[in-house]
Amino acid sequence: MANTTSAKKATRKIARRTAVNKARRSRVRTFVRKVEEAIASGDKAAAEAALRAAQPELQRAATKGVLHRNTASRKVSRLASRVKSIGA
Repeated sequence: MANTTSAKKATRKIARRTAVNKARRSRVRTFVRKVEEAIASGDKAAAEAALRAAQPELQRAATKGVLHRNTASRKVSRLASRVKSIGA
C-alpha cells in the first residue's frame, strides 16, 4: 500500500484515468461492433453509416492515448475495405 501522500494521490489519479480510459475503450468497441454487425447483415447503407460514426470515435481514442494512432488507422482502414466489398 502507498505510504507517502504523493503516492496516495498518484494512486487516486491512476484509478480515475483507468475508469475514463475503460469507458472510452468500451465506447470504441461498441461502435466497431455496430459496423461489423452491419457488414455481417450485408446492409451496405447501414454499414457505411456505422463506419462514419465509428471513425471519429477511433480517432478520438487515438488522440486521447487509449489506442495507438496506427492501431486506430489500421482498424478504420480494414473496416472501410470490408464495407466497400459488400455487394461486390
